[in-house]
Amino acid sequence: MSTADVRDDDALAEPGTPHYEEAARVFNLAAPAHPAAAVTARGPAEVRAAVLAATRRGLTVRVHTSGHAAGAVRPLDGSALIRTAPAGEVEIDTATRTARIPAGARWGDVVRAAAPHGLGAAHGSAADVGVIGYLLGGGVSFYGRRTGLAANTVRAIELVTADGGCVRADATTEPELFWALRGGGGGFGVVTAVEVALFPVAKVVTGATYWSAADAGPLLAAWRAWTKDAPREATTSLRLMNLPPVPGVLPQLAAGPVLCVDGAVLAPTAHDVPAAQRHADELLGTLREIAPALLDTWALTGPAGVLDAHMDPADPVPFIGDHFLLRELGDDGAEAFLGAVGADSGSPLAVATLRQLGGAFAEEDPAGGVLNQVDAAYAYMGSGPPFGPVTVEALEKHCATVRAALAPWDTGRTVPSLVEGFTRPQRHLTEDRAAAVARIRRRYDPRGVFADDVSAGAAAL
Repeated sequence: MSTADVRDDDALAEPGTPHYEEAARVFNLAAPAHPAAAVTARGPAEVRAAVLAATRRGLTVRVHTSGHAAGAVRPLDGSALIRTAPAGEVEIDTATRTARIPAGARWGDVVRAAAPHGLGAAHGSAADVGVIGYLLGGGVSFYGRRTGLAANTVRAIELVTADGGCVRADATTEPELFWALRGGGGGFGVVTAVEVALFPVAKVVTGATYWSAADAGPLLAAWRAWTKDAPREATTSLRLMNLPPVPGVLPQLAAGPVLCVDGAVLAPTAHDVPAAQRHADELLGTLREIAPALLDTWALTGPAGVLDAHMDPADPVPFIGDHFLLRELGDDGAEAFLGAVGADSGSPLAVATLRQLGGAFAEEDPAGGVLNQVDAAYAYMGSGPPFGPVTVEALEKHCATVRAALAPWDTGRTVPSLVEGFTRPQRHLTEDRAAAVARIRRRYDPRGVFADDVSAGAAAL
């Protein structure tokens, strides 16, 4: 960093400088970051220098990596923003089936490092999403019905605290902090590395199939029926999509509203491959009989293929969205869902998703953190870009319309890693657990240096 980029002797770049712009860039262009100062930090030493520089200036500290969750957090105005960047490579220990992941790493880095060893991680659907925020926010993976929340796979966390100290938290060292970090909503410090458990992956049946949304009714009914008794090795989602005709969107998907079923079926060993293929065929065969597909990418592949199934945009885009957890919908709930986001609803949303939960997602993990299970049938996520005639106001209004339509099935809970709008209702901890986490947070940050980085869903009632 050049001396022109910094103020006095501290480690923070000023607005209008190249290093500031690099550190403050976000993936969600609808939620630009305007911190008072910013820095890209690699490793504990640089993070420590940034934290101490911020406290000297009386600034609260915020943290991000990719900026995918920019719309889900409090505005950064008046804070110092630290973008974490990897200080080294992802390290795989095949003997213990664990990965050591430096802060700033993306899920693509982890998958590429683990796959040659026949191992996988409970990663998200996009290669460019930052590992740390996803993990500590719960993490709803396409492997999750087998593994549970991704936060449950974390075995150790290293962080820099408000006083500049470096702390390692695991099951035996700083166990209360370790518990609170996993799903507690942040605000404890800047994580510099994590260690996560991996699992065997021989092959994965993964991909996406798209149909005209005109057939959404019977397709949704068949998918819902399958999810009730689906094997744990399979995690899927159903998406209603109305994509704008912009570069990167396939023509057959931009010609009108479509319904998509995507996901993954895990085969841990070569012996499990026939069963995985059979499980996928049981779902997809039924759906393919209902209507002809516009596009079908499901295939038997290696673990890296899961990152391509969702076809998330690789480049930054603006989007406005919402998320909440749903009970089993039943026929009335399915009708309400289609009425709010289906082809004839007039919805401005580009994507409205039901992610299949249950299985290990629903089970308490005795060794897990404060958020270690999700008691819901589906996770709803809906979002759209304010492009052309679609305005921010129209998207926000329709988010409220969908929430109202699905209110009878809304559990009142959310998963932090899925939240897309800071102003939307969110809650993922009980009052008792939120209070316990707050006490632990005050122990490590008594002056509230990281107070603005705490998730709204972690607040005590």
